[in-house]
Amino acid sequence: MSAGAVTVVQSIDTTGSRLPSLPMAVGFYFAARLCVTYLFFQSDPQLGAMMSFALNLLLFTIVSFYSFGPSPSTLASALRVRCLRWVVAFLSFSLCSLLWSETVSVGVAFAYWLGMAADVVMVVLLLRTGHVPAVSSSVIKGYVGGACFIACVMWLSPTMADLRPGSDDFFSPNAIAFTCAFGALLAQFLSRSARVWRFPAIFLAISLLRSLSKTTIAAFIAGELVLLARDKTVSRRSKMQLLGAAGLVIAAFWSLIAAYYDIYTNAGNQAETLTGRIGIWAFVWERSLERPWIGHGFHSFRNVIPPFGAFEAWHAHNELLQQFYAYGLAGILLLIGLYGSFYRQVRRISHPSNKTLFLGLIIFIVVRGIGDTERFDLSFPLWSIALFSLMLTALEESSEGTRWA
Repeated sequence: MSAGAVTVVQSIDTTGSRLPSLPMAVGFYFAARLCVTYLFFQSDPQLGAMMSFALNLLLFTIVSFYSFGPSPSTLASALRVRCLRWVVAFLSFSLCSLLWSETVSVGVAFAYWLGMAADVVMVVLLLRTGHVPAVSSSVIKGYVGGACFIACVMWLSPTMADLRPGSDDFFSPNAIAFTCAFGALLAQFLSRSARVWRFPAIFLAISLLRSLSKTTIAAFIAGELVLLARDKTVSRRSKMQLLGAAGLVIAAFWSLIAAYYDIYTNAGNQAETLTGRIGIWAFVWERSLERPWIGHGFHSFRNVIPPFGAFEAWHAHNELLQQFYAYGLAGILLLIGLYGSFYRQVRRISHPSNKTLFLGLIIFIVVRGIGDTERFDLSFPLWSIALFSLMLTALEESSEGTRWA
């Protein structure tokens, strides 16, 4: 296998000018949907949830029609990729968990699961329609554009009492931060083939800092340090310039950071502090031990875990604990298998720069998972795991004269 064959960022835009706009629209939707309820349905959140589901279903229908017909690859062949099989296993078990879930409404829970599964299926359907690296590039570009849109909405949003932008109920600072951080990492991925993508990466990194989301900022810094330490394509001078620029940005935000720290350390709601977070972990751990093998099921968290004073947790604020709560020991095995499979695939990348990019992404996901996670999906979104694993597999196989088919 030649190193050039897996140089993702050098080949990813080879047909980008001829790509249809649908893959980019899908990527944009994955990021921008975060603010649908916040912008249009704050007075009726239930309607907002229904509209979000309808948008997801509409986009899924469009993608299905778009991908209908003969294609260079088949859906069955995609399942030869080990990482995608783990994604399917996770989705299958989470669906089965509805049989014993302690959710308030199985119908609502199924709708949420259907949305999560539809994201993965849309990615797979799009990738089977044509040149996999180019379609992947379009989806990634769309996500970066959607993340920039979310960042713009954040900057225009009023601040809450703790100086963070957004809304705890409809536009969570933690969710904003993840979208910005993930978008910044993807923009850095694109910048290897077109330097113009450095500007979205810088904008999203600054927006991440403004979100004041501590866990995500720490995880992003950890991932970036890995990139700076291991990436040999960036000169020492450029690395020093990046560190200097980062220092200037932090200095510009220092008064805001200091004010937030003062509010944070004197918060009346201790559930949002580190001490309170440990208390949440301890309580969720105790309830998880009630069903240690298969968990409490999909969409059951808020029905089982009570509010902690004025703070109502949407999840366990720790990915490993969240999966243990929802799916028991089976969830832990699925999580380890899925992340482990992707890590092994990244280790097989022969080009050092590309391997470093994905290792930085994995570090970001793992560190963030220590103190935060998602309600239903993994911290590493399932659709993105499917996208990257199929993209890398296609490039590796094409280097050996074979197809992803």
